[in-house]
Amino acid sequence: MKIVVILGAPGSGKGTVAARLVKSLPLRHVSTGDLLRAAAKNADTPLARAVAETMRKGELVSDEIVGGLVVEQLSKPGPGCEYFLLDGYPRNEKQAAFLEAKLAEGGQKVAKAVWLEVPQDVLIGRLSGRRTCPQCGAGFHVETMRPKVEGKCDNCGGALVQRPDDAPENVANRLKVYEAKTASLLGWYEGRGVLARVNGVGDADAVAEAVAKAIVE
Repeated sequence: MKIVVILGAPGSGKGTVAARLVKSLPLRHVSTGDLLRAAAKNADTPLARAVAETMRKGELVSDEIVGGLVVEQLSKPGPGCEYFLLDGYPRNEKQAAFLEAKLAEGGQKVAKAVWLEVPQDVLIGRLSGRRTCPQCGAGFHVETMRPKVEGKCDNCGGALVQRPDDAPENVANRLKVYEAKTASLLGWYEGRGVLARVNGVGDADAVAEAVAKAIVE
C-alpha cells in the first residue's frame, strides 16, 4: 500500500479532488476532519474518548492525538486498496515527522505528496462564495455550484448559510495562518524527493486527473 498526502491551502479543492480519485483509483481517502468528528461522536476507543473530551471543552486536539487517529486508520486500508490518501494531515513539520517515524516502524514511507497550487485571489473567491446547509452538511457556491433555488439546499430544503470563517474579512487571515504553519511542508517533502506540484485551477475532473497521474507515476 502506498501512502499519499494531498496538500493545499483552504479552498484549494483537496476534498473535491479526493472524491473523484476514490472513483478512479483503488484508493482510500481519509480526512482528518472526518476522523475527528467521527471520534467525537462515537468515543469508542481511548483515543476517540480523548478527542470527544477535548472537543467538548472547546480545545484544540493535540498533534499526538490526531497522529494516533491517523495511525489507527493506516492499519485498516480496506479490500483491494493500493493507495491511502491523507487529507488534512500532516499540517506541519512536527506532524510530518511523527507520521514518518510511525510509517518507518512498519517499513513504509510517504510515497507521494501532491501540492495543489492555487493563487490567493482564487482561494479567496472560492472560500468567500461557499454556502453550506446546517441541516445535512451539503455544500454549494454562489458562482460555481449554485442551488436550484436561491438560498435553499437541493437535498433537504434547508436555508444555506455562510460559515463565519468563510466571511471575506476572515478568509485572508486563514490563508496567512495556513501559510505560516503549513507551507513549510513543501520544503519537507521536496527534500525527500516525493513532492509533486499540480495546478489546482480549472475543471475539477481535469485537476483530479492530473493528481491521479502524479500519484501513479
